[in-house]
Amino acid sequence: MRIAPIDIAHKSFGRKMMGLDPEEVMDFMRLVAEEMEALIKERNSLKENLREKEMAVVEYRERDELLKSTITTATRMSEKMHVDAEREAKLIINDASQKADVIVREARDSLKRIYNEITELKKVRMQFENNLKAIIQSHLQMIDQGAKIMPNPTIEAKLHAEIRESAALTDESALKARIAESIQKKMADL
Repeated sequence: MRIAPIDIAHKSFGRKMMGLDPEEVMDFMRLVAEEMEALIKERNSLKENLREKEMAVVEYRERDELLKSTITTATRMSEKMHVDAEREAKLIINDASQKADVIVREARDSLKRIYNEITELKKVRMQFENNLKAIIQSHLQMIDQGAKIMPNPTIEAKLHAEIRESAALTDESALKARIAESIQKKMADL
């Protein structure tokens, strides 16, 4: 059975002869009741503090769980971002490598084409030089034969000088001019 401080304060005892001093008993009972009331208030205060502390502990545990969950999620996201970044970097590197291979291949093909065109131009130049020499030789022979048939000393000397001068110029300047012109045409076609 629980006893409240008020029960102690209002407890009455039967009287007997030569019994206890009622005032003393009442003072003592009041003292016990006050002490008991103070203890109950302290107990209630402690219970309230305990309840608040337990609520704070529960709140801290919830926060701790939330933080753990957040850290776990952030770690997973970080790892995923790292993996994604590595994968993307590999893709970029592979793409750049493929593009570089294509560029190198195209440059090699272009270089081969240019070398082939240069070789072709050299052949054309050599053929042109040979044809020009043959034409000049045939014209010289025709002039020589014409001079044998109809000699004219002034015309013959002038003509020979002009032909030789023209042949010398034609050999170098005209040939260079025509080769340059052919190269420019070929380059323009590219």
